[in-house]
Amino acid sequence: MNKIINNYLIFGFLKTIFNVILVFICLGVILNLFEEIEFFKKFDLGLSLPILLTIMYIPNLVIKLLPFIIFISAMWYLISIKTNKDLLSLKVFGFSNLKIIAMLSLTAFLFGAIIIIVVTPVTSLMVKFYEQTKSKYSRDIDHLFSVNKNGLWIKEINDNVLRITSAKLSSDNFINDITIYEINKNNNKLLRRIESEKADISQNQWVFKKATIYDLNKENEIIFEENFKLNSMYNVDKLNTFYRNLDTISFIQLINEYDLLLDRGYNKEVLNEQINIFFALPVFLFLMVILASIFTMGNINKSQNLYYVFISIITCVIIYYFKDLSIAMGQTNRISLMMSVWMPILAIGLFCTIGILQINEK
Repeated sequence: MNKIINNYLIFGFLKTIFNVILVFICLGVILNLFEEIEFFKKFDLGLSLPILLTIMYIPNLVIKLLPFIIFISAMWYLISIKTNKDLLSLKVFGFSNLKIIAMLSLTAFLFGAIIIIVVTPVTSLMVKFYEQTKSKYSRDIDHLFSVNKNGLWIKEINDNVLRITSAKLSSDNFINDITIYEINKNNNKLLRRIESEKADISQNQWVFKKATIYDLNKENEIIFEENFKLNSMYNVDKLNTFYRNLDTISFIQLINEYDLLLDRGYNKEVLNEQINIFFALPVFLFLMVILASIFTMGNINKSQNLYYVFISIITCVIIYYFKDLSIAMGQTNRISLMMSVWMPILAIGLFCTIGILQINEK
């Protein structure tokens, strides 16, 4: 009998989760499709490409919103079993509030683990296709940035001078092994070549240490300069933004290719942050179920359901902004990036620990 009841609870909860996910997918498709249509309206490509790119983008968005999807699902499911008297029936069969919550929370935890192991490899490929496709239609072709196995490559145009930079990303605010070619955009004539072992790119004015400048306009004159300065539209913060969004890298790839990603120039702290985000997801889902149960199982009075729904939605919004605040503090070095990932979870965990004790007494 207990096995039948367990299956009833788990599969009923999973069914609710999938229903809520479908609702979020529909909302995401509607909202994102308008954005894609706006982006491609000048290319006269019809609706097929915007629809395809929306399909590629939405699953990753759903994963990012998964803690709140689980929260709403748990709240919806628990209210439903209260309303149809199933909760009272479960207590007759010896199921306490704590046992029901534990079962649903563990289901959410396992669901999150399956998502990061099985689903993220697929969504990472979808996001990669999405970004590669949109980049083909980018209007800003004068300024390009890419990283491959050969290092960092930057193309930019300043005052009719095409500048092509190759280098290797380093830690902190520096790049290493720099070679820069400056070409006259009008006649494609090579103007000068700049070489340096190291450059500080913390600001838009790069500072090179012991730069060697080959001026091809002056019979290959060679100039050695200790602190050579060069203006660029890129700095370390702007370059790092290309690595903070690691949606194109799955959990399995991130673990297996960690050293390779470091060699390609990815920031070590950002990679560690992403690993912690993956590990934190199942724990986050676990706690969101407990949080939903605190709001919905605290009172058996049906008339209180609307009140609890309102309070829980407000709480959900607070958690969302608290999570953003924590990430912002991590990115501005006020706290570590790792702490910025776990701080909201620790705060929710503390609240849930207090609330769950009260729920179990009822």
